[in-house]
Amino acid sequence: MSQYIVSARKYRPDSFESLVGQENIARTLKNSIKRGQLAHAYLFCGPRGVGKTSTARIFAKTINCADPGPDMEPCGKCESCLSFAEGRSYCIHELDAASNNGVDDIKALIDQVRIPPQTGKYSVYIIDEVHMLSASAFNAFLKTLEEPPAYAIFILATTEKHKILPTILSRCQTYDFNRISVEGIVGNLKMIAEKEGVEIDDESLHVIAMKADGAMRDALTIFDQTVAFCGKTVRYGEVIKNLNVLDYEYSFSLTDAFLAGDYRTAFLKFDEILAKGFNALHFVSALSSHFRDLLVSRTSGLEALLELPESLKKRYAEQASRCSLPFIYEAMNITVQCESSYRASINPRFLIELTLMKLSTLAARLAGQPAVQPAPAQVPVQQKPEIRKESGASAPAVSVPAAPPAAPAETAAASPAAADTVTTGPAKAEQAAADTVKPRKTRTAGRNSAFSLNSILDSEAGEGSAPDASGTSSDAAAREPLSDEELMAKWPELVAMYASKPRLSNTLGESKLSVSSRDGVRFLSFSVLNLSQKEWIESKLLHELEGRFRQVTGASDVRLMVDIAPEEERPQTVYMPSEKAKDLMSRNDEVRSLVSDFGLDVK
Repeated sequence: MSQYIVSARKYRPDSFESLVGQENIARTLKNSIKRGQLAHAYLFCGPRGVGKTSTARIFAKTINCADPGPDMEPCGKCESCLSFAEGRSYCIHELDAASNNGVDDIKALIDQVRIPPQTGKYSVYIIDEVHMLSASAFNAFLKTLEEPPAYAIFILATTEKHKILPTILSRCQTYDFNRISVEGIVGNLKMIAEKEGVEIDDESLHVIAMKADGAMRDALTIFDQTVAFCGKTVRYGEVIKNLNVLDYEYSFSLTDAFLAGDYRTAFLKFDEILAKGFNALHFVSALSSHFRDLLVSRTSGLEALLELPESLKKRYAEQASRCSLPFIYEAMNITVQCESSYRASINPRFLIELTLMKLSTLAARLAGQPAVQPAPAQVPVQQKPEIRKESGASAPAVSVPAAPPAAPAETAAASPAAADTVTTGPAKAEQAAADTVKPRKTRTAGRNSAFSLNSILDSEAGEGSAPDASGTSSDAAAREPLSDEELMAKWPELVAMYASKPRLSNTLGESKLSVSSRDGVRFLSFSVLNLSQKEWIESKLLHELEGRFRQVTGASDVRLMVDIAPEEERPQTVYMPSEKAKDLMSRNDEVRSLVSDFGLDVK
């Protein structure tokens, strides 16, 4: 069996033309070679797997090539190119700074720089992962990097530019490598799949490219893993199963459920996703990305931002046409809030289910329509048969549906309206029954309408505060506004609520009170000792104090204000031992006499 070589090594770029996603850097380097404007030090920085080391090797091979092409591509036939391809070049040297990061390693490199090249024009030194060098090694390298021999060129490569000393950065030409686009990765994978005889669809290639996150080396590694799992014929379903990627179909079906207000389907889909072992946070992130792609699909001119295969672009366009912009915006806002609150949540599953509930009612709320209610579970009710006796004959048992409770027979018989029904006919009877039995609001009557907290509060407010004959609530009519003295007299009741917090209770209890009015609102001011207390109460406690004081007084037009007591009214706090002794003597005659009789010195 022949030795297997992974795709990341087998299809590593060997020319500027084969570089993917770094066309601007390739063009700059080729122009500098063509014009003979080579710098003595280069710094290649960027994310992992985007071609930094490969570009350094291509650049080193090209500047030593004996017969480069018209577009500055290495010929691959001269002695320099052949020796580099076979790994025996004495002009191109590579150093791994991760394992050779000490001062002694740099000193050995400096000694090697003094030796001129044997075959090519330049001695090129490629130092990979240069950020791993120690600070002393960087300092030892400074002088050589600033003034190397004319034949020496240094190429430094790193993924963490911020860890390199500024003195090193100032001596190098810096090239920032970009992440490779999804289209670039897909195109390169298609070419490799054709060479390897692998049949793969566009959806699978896009999943691999998205999973690679802009790194071509990662994409080739995932491609090899997928081929090992699926064989020479790769299908989308097997790819997402192998890579543990959430299927696009879940996002489409969930969005349809949100538009229909069907939160039951959304809950079941979420439970199915968890049962397959997917991370709940990744599920919410996938929903956010789906809504973002819907927004891009719905907005003309943003097609370039949608990195998806054509088949998925059509599905996104179709679903986006059924979603309004406010719906997409609010949905994105809801999912982002869920993501930010996920890690701090004690019950993450409940948080996500609440998010699904919000999304399911979003379309109806934006349209101003009642939310769709799922059919209640059918519970069989066993009813007793009713037997009627008329003219001595027994009627068969009849199942009668439940009816609203009727008025008691005694009330109906005792009321004068019921007596009129005998003499005045059916019309009079209906009117009398309407006058006698008032309809009562029941919550069961509104099952088919929207069920919200506001409707409950409105219904309870309507039942609990019935207006009197004058059209106002009897409680409001009976309540009279409190005077200023009565307001201040209620303050100790508020202080008593904070008895479990002695410091706060003492501060509130020692406050001086005053009442003032402005724009029809009364303000009760209480004083504290200093600015710190005032700022703390205003930011942390004032809203709670106002709410509790309104409960105590029953006055909704009262606001609380915090003042600072004047200097002369503040209690003098004793700190020093001598001050404590003098204070004790001023309050105790026996102590003062004791000090005087014994001639004690108070310090």
